[in-house]
Order: sequence, then structure tokens, then C-alpha cells
Amino acid sequence: MMTEKELKALASQLSCPKGDFGLEVAEKMNHTNSGMILSTIYNLDLQKNDQVLELGHGNGNHISEILKQATKISYFGLEISESMKAESEKNNTEFIKKNQSEFTLYDGNTLPFVDAFFDKIMTVNTLYFWKKPTSLLKEMYRVLKVGGTCSITFASMSFMKTLPFVDSHFELYDAHKIKTLASKVPFTSIELIDKNELVESKAGEYVNREYIIAKLTK
Repeated sequence: MMTEKELKALASQLSCPKGDFGLEVAEKMNHTNSGMILSTIYNLDLQKNDQVLELGHGNGNHISEILKQATKISYFGLEISESMKAESEKNNTEFIKKNQSEFTLYDGNTLPFVDAFFDKIMTVNTLYFWKKPTSLLKEMYRVLKVGGTCSITFASMSFMKTLPFVDSHFELYDAHKIKTLASKVPFTSIELIDKNELVESKAGEYVNREYIIAKLTK
């Protein structure tokens, strides 16, 4: 069992990993979230020449999977964590040299790209930490091309409530709440895909995780 102090430290690292502990947490996150990440990637239906944006890429160990979905994909990663940006750059040196990927720090609110730049946007397990969710979603809509899709993947509210490290740092979502948020932005369609999987939690226990991929089309 983790102590209350350890749980609070874990919650803080999940929102913005930093330092040696942050790298350790990020590695575990990449492992425990791999099913959600891969499911999101495959649901993007990536095509040749797609420009792909990911918010909160963590250590970036999954980026090779994105780039092999089709030829001439360009990947752009945004992070609020300096540690995760540096780790992703280290783990993806080959793709950076080939101009297939680039990584940028941002403030978590404003996306540093021109309008209608991306074909696809993805983000996994970051929604809980958005400071201004409506504003950020409008930014994601702005940088999407017409016909482009944005996939937001998150664990369900009912599941998250069972985790001992979830505290006031987390804003939890269910199907109704994500639909309400998405309806504030003029997406042409909102599709919710229900998923579940057996995973080892960050507290070290095996649990059935229910999660949702919200697929939003401009």
C-alpha cells in the first residue's frame, strides 16, 4: 500500500512528470497506458502524408507505432513537461533527424500552430488536467483541417473514482460530460467509442479499466 504522501506525489507527477521520479512514473505510464494509446492510434485511421498532433506524449515510446501506420506521416508533439520533451527527443532521435517528428513545450492552453494545419489530433489521459477545457478544445478545432479528426481518450469517471491517487488535481469525465464539452465547439460529429481492458494500476493492483475514445470531426 502507498502512503498518503506517496499518493499525492504520484498524482502531481501524473499531471506534469519531472525529475528522476517523473521519468520513472512516465515509463510506468507508457506501459500501463499502452492499450489506450494503441487503440487511439488505430482509431485515427492514419493516411499517407497526414500531419499528426499529440498533446501530452509522455516519453514518446509509442511514436514509432504512429509513424508506421502510413507513409510520409509527420508527427508533432506538445508537452507541458520539460522532462518529457527531453526524454521523447532522446527516444526518437532517428525520427527527428529524418524530419518525421518534432517536440515543443507549450503552456497547456494555446497551441503554437497556424489554423487548419493538422489532419489528426490525439491525446490520451490528459483531459483530467486541462485548466481551460473549452478554450483548449477550441484551439484543437482551430488547428484541425476541415474533415480532420480529434481523438480524446480518457478513463471513465466511475473507474477513476476507484483509484487511490485521484484527488482534486483531476477533473473526471463520463460520456455525458465529454459530450457537453464537445458541444461547445462546432464539430460536425461527436462519436464516443467505449472500451475496457485489464491493467495493472499505478498503485500496483490489477483492475478492469473502462475508457472512452471521443472522436470529434471538424
